[in-house]
Amino acid sequence: MTAPTSVADRDVYTRYLERTRWFGGKGRPFEVASVRRIGELPTAREGSPVVVIELVEVAYGDGPGGSEVYQVPMALYTDPETRLDHAFIGWWEDPDHGWVHAYDALHDREAMACWLAAFDRAAREPGGNLNDASGLRFHRLPGHDLDMETHSTLFSGEQSNSSVAFGDDSLMKVFRKITPGVNPDISVHEVLTKAGGEHIASLYGWLDWVDGDPDSAADEGTGTTMQLAMLQQFLRTASDGWDLALASARNLFAEGDLHAYEAGGDFAAESERLGTALREVHAVLAEHFPVTTLDRDEVAALADGTDARLDEALEIVPELAAHADTLRATYARLRELVGVSVQQIHGDLHLGQTLRTSLGWKIVDFEGEPAKPLAERLKPDSPWRDVAGMLRSFDYVPHVVERQFAEDHPEGVEQRAYRAGEWAHRNRNHFLTAYAGGEPTAEQRALLDAYVADKAVYETVYETRNRPTWVGIPLEAVARIGAA
Repeated sequence: MTAPTSVADRDVYTRYLERTRWFGGKGRPFEVASVRRIGELPTAREGSPVVVIELVEVAYGDGPGGSEVYQVPMALYTDPETRLDHAFIGWWEDPDHGWVHAYDALHDREAMACWLAAFDRAAREPGGNLNDASGLRFHRLPGHDLDMETHSTLFSGEQSNSSVAFGDDSLMKVFRKITPGVNPDISVHEVLTKAGGEHIASLYGWLDWVDGDPDSAADEGTGTTMQLAMLQQFLRTASDGWDLALASARNLFAEGDLHAYEAGGDFAAESERLGTALREVHAVLAEHFPVTTLDRDEVAALADGTDARLDEALEIVPELAAHADTLRATYARLRELVGVSVQQIHGDLHLGQTLRTSLGWKIVDFEGEPAKPLAERLKPDSPWRDVAGMLRSFDYVPHVVERQFAEDHPEGVEQRAYRAGEWAHRNRNHFLTAYAGGEPTAEQRALLDAYVADKAVYETVYETRNRPTWVGIPLEAVARIGAA
């Protein structure tokens, strides 16, 4: 083990952030600008560690004003815990607790029991939602008793946040990058849960922190609130929508020269059910969140935004230049629209944000596009943006599988390309028809076409930066827009 480190030594946090999955600043020059301990959880039982929550501010050196704040919950032990070596953060003399060994708390079942106990207390004790004068608040919705005998399991697959399951009972998502204000993942789930929404995982509670006087913030709306975590229903037996769709496309390619509707793994019925589920979710959101109509200037601004994003993308993906005129013509049709309605939507919808359960489809993760500022994610938008995201996801599925097959079966490329296009068209059509309740109107089609094109342009940039071998998938989609 390395020599003990003072809590004031920010290099400890730098080394820790660099090896996590969820830190968004990898590859950028940064330094830890500040570390602030915002609270301490009550112990759950004898032998529980000291559990603290710290906010780590990161300042980037590759642009003016670039900074982010990350949440770091820690379990502090007096002696080393070898079972947690993989989650070790540092060793220092803590001003409140003396010499401690600090570990990422989400890896520690003893520490996670403190979270579960605090959520339980919030539902059962008067004033239980307020941890202490620090401003930590645990909130609970009625209707579900937590299983206090179970233990926690940290999910390993997530990147931007961290999720912990408490047995088969509940799931806690800990937001790693923290922004002041209301997190739509909580606010939307709260509304849909209270409305009895069938197509979500029910919200059980959440944790936030008020920076300032917590009593004043509660009574007068003062202070700054940061939402730290949410507790919700654990859909243990659910299947990931993206994985199910991939399996369908693999089945099609494996069965030889069959049409998509002839294959045993035909996905069209599921696509149709998913379209109906999204329509119902949008309807509930429209009942409980404001719905407004954009005027001509606001619609023009919407079109301007798509043009601006295309200008930025052309600098990164030169291949888009061949299709720029057609893309701009698609965006220009937005300016002809009158009465575009906007409301609360998902904001980052694709098959990976869906789960198939025995009771039907569930839509998850209403946080919006993580790369966008919170203020932008909170803005109302057209429901057709969510539809466009799903249509692009349906297009990705067979073309991803097509590339995987090509590695082992170089023959049959043309036949698989035809079947990939057929699978995508069939599932897009079934989803869209179910969502729209028939054929979209001319106005709806113009709006949808612009959103689909905007999404495909975004994907070319993302793939160029992250998965260059996949950039052909959205580029081919852009070319099809030009050929339509």
